[in-house]
Amino acid sequence: MAGTAKGHHTGEEGGAGSSEVVFEPSMDKFPVHIISCIMEKLDLESVCTAACVSPTFSSAAAQVFPSLSSLDLSGHYLDEETLKQVVRRVQGANSLTIDCLQLKNDTSIFNILGEHIEDLSLLKCSSLSYHILSAIRERCPNLRSLLIEFAGCEDPQLFKNKLTEMLQKLTLLEVLSIKIRVTYFDVFDVRPLELFLPKSLKKLKLQQTEGRTFVHWLDKIRDIPWFNLQSLSLVLDVISDSLLMTVVYSLPLLVELDLEDRPFMDPTALDLTNIGMQCVQSCKHLITLAIVRSSMYCPTAFTRVDNMGMFLLSEGCGRLESVKLGGFANVTDAGFSSILYSCRKLKKFEVSNSRLLSDLVFHNMRGVARSLIELRLLSCRLLTSEALEELSSLSKLEVLDTSGCRSIADPCLFVISSVTTLTKLNLAEADITDKGLALLGMGNLGITQLCIRGCKRVTDKGIERLFRAEGKIGKTLSLLDVSRMPGITDAAIFTIASAAKALTDLSLRYCFHVTDAAVKMLVDRPNHKGSLVQKLDLFECRSLSGDSIMLLMHKSSFRGLRWLGVGGTLLVDKRDNFSTICNVRPWLVVCFDGCEFGCHDGWQFH
Repeated sequence: MAGTAKGHHTGEEGGAGSSEVVFEPSMDKFPVHIISCIMEKLDLESVCTAACVSPTFSSAAAQVFPSLSSLDLSGHYLDEETLKQVVRRVQGANSLTIDCLQLKNDTSIFNILGEHIEDLSLLKCSSLSYHILSAIRERCPNLRSLLIEFAGCEDPQLFKNKLTEMLQKLTLLEVLSIKIRVTYFDVFDVRPLELFLPKSLKKLKLQQTEGRTFVHWLDKIRDIPWFNLQSLSLVLDVISDSLLMTVVYSLPLLVELDLEDRPFMDPTALDLTNIGMQCVQSCKHLITLAIVRSSMYCPTAFTRVDNMGMFLLSEGCGRLESVKLGGFANVTDAGFSSILYSCRKLKKFEVSNSRLLSDLVFHNMRGVARSLIELRLLSCRLLTSEALEELSSLSKLEVLDTSGCRSIADPCLFVISSVTTLTKLNLAEADITDKGLALLGMGNLGITQLCIRGCKRVTDKGIERLFRAEGKIGKTLSLLDVSRMPGITDAAIFTIASAAKALTDLSLRYCFHVTDAAVKMLVDRPNHKGSLVQKLDLFECRSLSGDSIMLLMHKSSFRGLRWLGVGGTLLVDKRDNFSTICNVRPWLVVCFDGCEFGCHDGWQFH
């Protein structure tokens, strides 16, 4: 990553771009303690926004900060000094979540650890060492939940030693999640966990590990009386029958089981079969189940599981509330239907990369899956708009994702527009047109996130119809992705800039016809009183000139911007200018590579 960033935005800039909360100046007349009582009901960003309104509000916020019990900075990019200042003001927080991408040394974290911390999440520790584990051991004896992401650049043996030492001291730990990025599988070795697992441990998440090693490890510890994991999440090389059998028989109290494999070659001989799927029904307490095969390293699928495997699974898993299945190439409609009809309490259902899933699964859905809140059907190429005809019967649906389903077309948008509970919609690569977006815009949908990436038949006119209709999407939409759309030009960006009042995140990746004029419009946003753009992705917008850097040089431009992607543009040649900008705006991250929103330094690939 060739970007720069130094910290959380503060002062005028931070307040202007972080929230839509509006406070009337007349409230200054209220006593500070009254205002602080109101602020106690707000989240951190809203409190920071309010603090910028006036000296009275700033004084009220100063009274609120020490009382905050949770501090989530995962959406901010802090340097050591800014992190220290923020945490100093929220000394009572027993829950900390920090994005460590821009922290350059371990002392950044050493200085904020303490006995009061019970829940600690350290994300993207790309420059931090395994010695962090020693600091956690010494300074956080009351820790109950730990999530940490390492870059995996150091000696694997050092990691094992530090992990073992830490586990000996954290006797209250209930949740342990460790992710090591860009490593061989043997870098994360579960054997250090063998002798020093805290008796209180209920949830374990490991990435990456090796399946056979984990099986041997479970065999060794399965007879320990106090070892009663309730949640297990693994990313490994291969999911096999042996792995599933060992997991379910060793951990009978499992409530959550989340497995993803990333084979380096086709694992035909040791692959998952119907027998492995059947044994899952032995977990009588299971509520959440995910079994997914990724094609990250090798284009392969679960070819030895068919409908019978799904029938056997569904027979004993009626309690399931969340099901995620990916890469089951030989399961047809009958197999997936058995899950929907058996799991009457289902709230989340996801199927990805299924070449045989068709519209028939979703026919006659009335009375089935009434509790569905999230429905994700990813890269299922046989699905058409007919699959969504009965969406209106799902009265609680909030999330719909059909990305990669290329036969989804305009008729489905008429149905979708009637699902008034929907807040997140992903139609990436759908065969929709401008007319379809007009239908969506006329609906009474409070959508906050919309992705129409790769919808190649949509033009500027469709974007205009989406926002100029009588619906309320212009008031609620905060994230919009119009990447890989050849029909999008500056005209569409003008519409978005003026009509999307709540917009904070905008992706324009591979929009080749977007020019400097569009960026200037996003800076100016005429008659705009809502939120400011916080994340802007201009990757491969090749019509941008190097001169557009001048739009960022002014302090008043993009005051709320936290993340900017400029890879593949002429702006890559302006690194020195961006260094100057980031010195003035220490909260800004500039990405010169191809990262997606919120994914920096290659973390999105692992």
